[in-house]
Order: sequence, then structure tokens, then C-alpha cells
Amino acid sequence: MVTAGDFKNGVTFEMDGKVYSIIEFQHVKPGKGAAFVRTKIRDVINGSVTEKTFNPTEKFPTAFIERKDMEYSYEDGGLYYFMDQETYEMIPVDASNLSDNFKFVKENMVCKILSYKGNVFGVEPPTFVTLKIAKTDPGFAGNTATNATKPATLETGAEIKVPLFIDEGEEINIDTRTGEYLSRA
Repeated sequence: MVTAGDFKNGVTFEMDGKVYSIIEFQHVKPGKGAAFVRTKIRDVINGSVTEKTFNPTEKFPTAFIERKDMEYSYEDGGLYYFMDQETYEMIPVDASNLSDNFKFVKENMVCKILSYKGNVFGVEPPTFVTLKIAKTDPGFAGNTATNATKPATLETGAEIKVPLFIDEGEEINIDTRTGEYLSRA
């Protein structure tokens, strides 16, 4: 159990049958009246963010989110299969539980599978990945101002903007959180 007075950033708890994570918290002690805790909480399952105030003595059951490294194997009919690296068990994950940045993941990459009480609700791809450019137009030197970019299609099918000097077949590093080009590999 966790009390509202003990809230810290990142604490996960159950309330009204849902799992929430604390994004921001502030203990408020007004000059008149009782103290309270003002929070910004995120629903861990669907990602919605709400602001709520709590009495510091309110108690909630602690929620344990399991994060497990698993290797992405293949996709079949809208289900994405991940292999547990210890037991070699295959776990199917529905496409609706994948984030937008999953487009940067290729087969055999290790991702974090997020689950609560055995139910998978999310997949976190690696923060930085190295992928090959499958298709891009040639860039010409001298026709640019600063930081000119062009569209490029990666081997996973994702499209990003890359500098003009990057050619087809080159491997580049990408930040999956922002979807931005970082450097040549």
C-alpha cells in the first residue's frame, strides 16, 4: 500500500480498477484548511493524463509493472511474436499494444515488454537503433542552405528525414523516441 503523502514521480498504484503512474506531484499546505497532494497522473494502460488532488492519508494498493527484455521474432496476421530469452517461450502481442515508434524495430531486436498481472499492454523498442537506408533520392552538394534534409525509407518501411549526404544502402543511427536521424553507423 502507498499513501498519497508518499507519492513520488514514477510511483505506480491502483485506483478505481485502473493502474496509474505519477508524472508530477506537489504537497500543498494552505494557510487555512487541510493539506492535500496535487498530482498529474497517467493511466499506464491507455496513456491518458489527468490532474487529481488527493488527501495525504488516502491509501492505494501498489501496482507492479513488469518490464521484461524479449526478442522480436516475426509478425503474423496482426499479431507480433516476441521470444522470452530465458524460456524460449513465444508471446503474441496485438498490434494495438504497439507504440508508433515500433516501426523502427526489425526482426531479432530486443524490446521491453510491459505487462501488468500477466496482461501485456505495451512494447518499448530500444532507444537507439541502427538501420539501413532502403530508398532515398540522391543528394547534390552545393544546393543547400544549412541543415537541408530529404526523405528516406528505412529497411523496416519507416520514413524519416536524413541529411543530403546520406545514400541508399548506408546504415544510420536513429533515436526511436523522436524518430530522428542521429549519425552514420
